[in-house]
Amino acid sequence: MTRRLGLVLPLLLLIGWEAVAIIINNPFYLPRVESVIPVLLNPFSTDYTLGTGSLVDNALVSIERVIIGFGIAAAVAIPLGIGMGRSSRINDLFDTTIEMLRPVPPLAWVPLALAWFKLGIASIVFIIFIGSVFPILLNTIDGVRGVKKTWIEVGTTLGASERQVLSKIVVPGAAPTIWTGLRVGFGIAWMCVVAAEILPGPTSGLGYLIMYAYNQGQMNVIIAGMITIGLIGLAADQLFKIVERRLFSWRGLDR
Repeated sequence: MTRRLGLVLPLLLLIGWEAVAIIINNPFYLPRVESVIPVLLNPFSTDYTLGTGSLVDNALVSIERVIIGFGIAAAVAIPLGIGMGRSSRINDLFDTTIEMLRPVPPLAWVPLALAWFKLGIASIVFIIFIGSVFPILLNTIDGVRGVKKTWIEVGTTLGASERQVLSKIVVPGAAPTIWTGLRVGFGIAWMCVVAAEILPGPTSGLGYLIMYAYNQGQMNVIIAGMITIGLIGLAADQLFKIVERRLFSWRGLDR
């Protein structure tokens, strides 16, 4: 029943889209649903994208870029977050700088990224890194600080070293919150890659495909690309939820 209820709003949006498209009667402003469906039903075809690669080709390129940038962000943010959560000295060292950089939108870094890395994948990966590193970092800090002190005290009383407390108590206890940070960070990374690909330089990816389709007046390809972006984002978020339910089901028992 819940799943069926979740389909009601998308169905209403679909009906509203078709109704408005019929009223406007101008495919350049809003194409009919029937012109978008063939693009979605033929994701491996290049007939609709004028040689810029199929939906699948461009989606795989975007996913690869996100995995690289997101992976680097996680590799940096998680250890740093654990250190800042456990040590006041490390926190004092990094906190002010992080709080200054965090409010800066990822796209504001684009000029510097282009100056540092030129036109290419490195600049896109850098923007993805900037967008995803802070949610992961802050959730890691919050997760480490949220671990119950009684757990740590029991471990210390039983003779556990700092390293054992960290690996056996702190990290497992903070893992659900860290996972939430990864989930949020991945969503932002996915938005950043599309935005970065729209900018000058890239010659592939869903963002590039959307901008190329706009220049060619292919509104149906633009909307198909947007739907593809949304579906991939939804699939990724569902995957995070599935892993969360399987690995961290003990959270409900602790409340």
